[in-house]
Amino acid sequence: MTAKPDPSRSSASVARRNRIVFLLVMFAGAAAAIGITALLVNIFSHKQEAKNPYLRFVAVTPDTTDPEAWRKNWPRQYDGYRRTVEATKTNFGGGDVNPLQKAEAYPWLTRIFAGYAFALDYHDRRGHGFMLFDQESTKRVTERPQPGACLHCHASIIPTYRRVGGGDVQSGFVKVSAMKYQEGHDEVEKTGSLDPVWNGVVQEMKHVEGAHPVSCVDCHAPDTMELRVNRPGFINGIRALAMSDSPVPHLLSIERWRAGARKEPYDPNRDATRQELRSFVCGQCHVEYYCGPKVTLFYPWNNGLRVEEIERFYDEYNFPDGHRFYDWQHADTGAEVLKAQHPEFETWSQGIHARSGVACADCHMPYTREGAMKVSDHWVRSPLLNISRACQTCHHYAETEIKGRVDVIQQRNNVLLQRAGAAMVALIDGIKTAQAGGATPSELAGARELHRKAQWRLDFVAAENSMGFHAPQETARILAESIDYARQGELAVIRKTVPKN
Repeated sequence: MTAKPDPSRSSASVARRNRIVFLLVMFAGAAAAIGITALLVNIFSHKQEAKNPYLRFVAVTPDTTDPEAWRKNWPRQYDGYRRTVEATKTNFGGGDVNPLQKAEAYPWLTRIFAGYAFALDYHDRRGHGFMLFDQESTKRVTERPQPGACLHCHASIIPTYRRVGGGDVQSGFVKVSAMKYQEGHDEVEKTGSLDPVWNGVVQEMKHVEGAHPVSCVDCHAPDTMELRVNRPGFINGIRALAMSDSPVPHLLSIERWRAGARKEPYDPNRDATRQELRSFVCGQCHVEYYCGPKVTLFYPWNNGLRVEEIERFYDEYNFPDGHRFYDWQHADTGAEVLKAQHPEFETWSQGIHARSGVACADCHMPYTREGAMKVSDHWVRSPLLNISRACQTCHHYAETEIKGRVDVIQQRNNVLLQRAGAAMVALIDGIKTAQAGGATPSELAGARELHRKAQWRLDFVAAENSMGFHAPQETARILAESIDYARQGELAVIRKTVPKN
């Protein structure tokens, strides 16, 4: 006989289930409300964070060269730049803790710099954090007299120019450039203050009181943090470039200025676009320039940025004593030759990235996200060490594909560079042998002139820090011309010195 269900027990069970469902619904609703509230709070805080990307805890001014002061306001950027002291390495560059002499990889460098300070000491480059220390300690400075002009790019020096110039940066620039290196360095020390953070970051980084490598104030206006340039050499050089007839399609602000009324000189801080300034702040120092003792430091851009345009300017420029421009007289050949510095800006200007509107910072300081903020990575380094953000934002290929393309470009240019170096040494040996055999200066004049032309092009590429990547076809063209001029020089020696039957 089947038992009949108890109505009271069934009703109680249903009531319990209803209570449980109600409680679950209430809990879920509360959790959802909490989640939505948290999401809204997060969105609001990120919006406020994006609206106010930093708080000013300390006041910085155009005279604040100590990066520690800027760190308190902009810790993310400072922490990135502080990492430039870390050792990094790519196939053709980087900064090891104990950098090798470049002549170990390229023995011909010692030969082409015979009689010049670069034959004494020419280390591989390191990160920006070492730029002042490495200059202070190189044999080129400790064993050879150098001018204060060398500090133009290696120290945070604008406040020193302003102080020495009685408030006028250009005047101070001229005065410090004319000083001996140590005198100029002493003036930089007087301007600054001890930096407790940079001391000891790496054991050998021990900057003396008041002297800092290039710092935040060299690229940013302290009141607005906007990019701006302040190096007198660059400002004078870019104005000369604007006044020239050389096409600069990658610099639209100069083209617009040329097409305008030209009532005032071209001013990069007023006329340049922000994207252009993202290259200009680098172009303040990563350029070709003269920083010797005979005249005030200058950038040779009066005819344009290409290697032959700069060469033409040097060939037509006379020192105050009336002598044609040259950096030094080669110890082996007697030729009056030129020394290229590090013409990254000029080489980049001839490449596809410049013509596509890609700035130096896009590749070497790519943006990264930190919360709601888009921050430029201040760990300035090779894009090959940061491909996902430096390259793949535009080039949607695998990292192996991108690395492979870069490697092909650099390997091919490296082979050309070595062949140009061999041709240069052959020319030097030919002239040296001819001199030992009694060849007269008039007989060797043509060969020496070809030595000047060949070496200028070889060094223009060897001193540039991309192994051709900034402008592959232009770099290959320059090296081809170097090889051609060197071999022409060898033939010129033979024609003038070998007796005719």
